[in-house]
Amino acid sequence: MASRIRSDVTRRALLAAMLVAGPFRAGAQAPPLTIFAAASLKPALDEIAAAWDGPVALSYGGSGTLARQVAAGAPADVVLLAAVDWMDWLAGQGVLDGTPVSVATNRLVMAGPPGGGPVPLEAAAILGRLGADGRIAMGEPMSVPAGRYAQDALEALGLWQALAQRMLYAEDVRAALAYVARGDVPFGLVYGSDIVGSGVSVAAEIPSEAHDPIAYPGAVVAGTAAGARDFLDHVVDARDVFARHGFAS
Repeated sequence: MASRIRSDVTRRALLAAMLVAGPFRAGAQAPPLTIFAAASLKPALDEIAAAWDGPVALSYGGSGTLARQVAAGAPADVVLLAAVDWMDWLAGQGVLDGTPVSVATNRLVMAGPPGGGPVPLEAAAILGRLGADGRIAMGEPMSVPAGRYAQDALEALGLWQALAQRMLYAEDVRAALAYVARGDVPFGLVYGSDIVGSGVSVAAEIPSEAHDPIAYPGAVVAGTAAGARDFLDHVVDARDVFARHGFAS
């Protein structure tokens, strides 16, 4: 009899513990959404993510590097890239859930030091400002869309052959901008949005017809956390934030 009483008491205690623990588990914070995003999106996306009602983990890098990581199984919930072709490649790998959507657009500029003044898009003028050892920072064209846009533009403008040996390749466009901001190089080929709040100046606007349109597609990764699509919709709706940071919709 005593053993049965002890057993009943134990069961009731366990049941009470489960009833107490259940609501606690239900109210526990969900794990953060993991967002892989092109480095040039950082200022705007940091602000957009801060306004999201939930935890978000942001990982920035070159679009090609991020795309390959997602295709290899990296735990991303949403991916935002700076090149349509890399997103198309990801879709071909069968790792996306649904059709990618357009998030923003951008333009390409040659960044220079504060107060450095404009420079004509002519080889002699640019080389004259570079001097004997100066270089132009740009993203690595094989993995950084800004670098590919930059190379395409310089080729279209007839400048690539004269300037190719003076390039300093960076891991992403924000790193290229940092070289200019620190005074390590006289010029950098970056996005117009990168200039906003950076302290550097626009030495030259790169004609948009000299390269493919600069578009930012976003997509949900297949088999990812609940809320990923809502977050992507939140990003798409943040046109005012993108505009404030120098992007276009």
